[in-house]
Amino acid sequence: MDSRLLDPSPWHAGELALQTRSGVEARMDEIGRRVLRDHLIDQHREFYPLLPMVVLGAVDQDGDVWATLRAGRPGFLHAPDAHRLTVELTREPADPAEAGMEDGASLALLGIDLATRRRNRLNGILSRHPRGFDLSVGQSFGNCPKYIQLRQVQFIRDPSEPPAVPPTWSSELDAPARALIRQADTFFVATYADLPAGRQVDVSHRGGRAGSVDVGEDGWLMIPDFIGNRFFNTLGNIALNPRAGLVFPDFSTGGLLQMTGAAELMFNHPANPLEGAERYWRFHPRRIVWRPDALSIRYDFAEWSPFALATGTW
Repeated sequence: MDSRLLDPSPWHAGELALQTRSGVEARMDEIGRRVLRDHLIDQHREFYPLLPMVVLGAVDQDGDVWATLRAGRPGFLHAPDAHRLTVELTREPADPAEAGMEDGASLALLGIDLATRRRNRLNGILSRHPRGFDLSVGQSFGNCPKYIQLRQVQFIRDPSEPPAVPPTWSSELDAPARALIRQADTFFVATYADLPAGRQVDVSHRGGRAGSVDVGEDGWLMIPDFIGNRFFNTLGNIALNPRAGLVFPDFSTGGLLQMTGAAELMFNHPANPLEGAERYWRFHPRRIVWRPDALSIRYDFAEWSPFALATGTW
């Protein structure tokens, strides 16, 4: 017998529950043992220094989880060895995710290149240093390019310069926030679970046709879960811990709409489900931050993902 089959599952209880419900638990056990790594392979070590932007997921002292985007000149991310990624970023007090980036914190990171649709996810423990922080690799794995819209990037100011406009906090989505969400073809979601081995944070890309995310009159966001890799990292975390943090970028202005709140899995489709949506989940924001001009980069739309084109609209 292969000794690896006697090892604990590579997936936690929430991920396993979703995989079992979908009838893919045996297949995903084999895939997980092969693709979930405790180190960065050479391909990913070479990938990170090319990036002008990174997505982070962090948990603040109140247990609220936040997703954020941070920009830097290519090279601000690099891997000195296979077990750590160095992130050279100055502190950003206006970013609510910054509160969860203290020394020793659990952190999630997504390296994504919108110009090539390449991406790599990892999570681990943060270690602060004068230039930023190192992230030790707890889990690292690649993701397929589905639903990523191609975009071309340009810097409009030095990434070390802070935004000129302060953030605006609120507890409810106003009309401009609702419009941004309804027009979005891309957003990112951070979740986490406290496991016997420690806290595991995840941050993930979500994409689809503009209008895929519906904002109800009651303030709840209805979000489709399209056909994917069956890892169920996001939904598995929500199954164990019904909290999430979302960030909707305005790629044309550099603005970020960040929110943290309650998440809930839904296994019954709404009246008019989108083509390709296997299930839905919903989110209700509790704290909302609008940060105009938060990013020093702008992304120009280049091409739809063919998978996004295959999905419907509300």
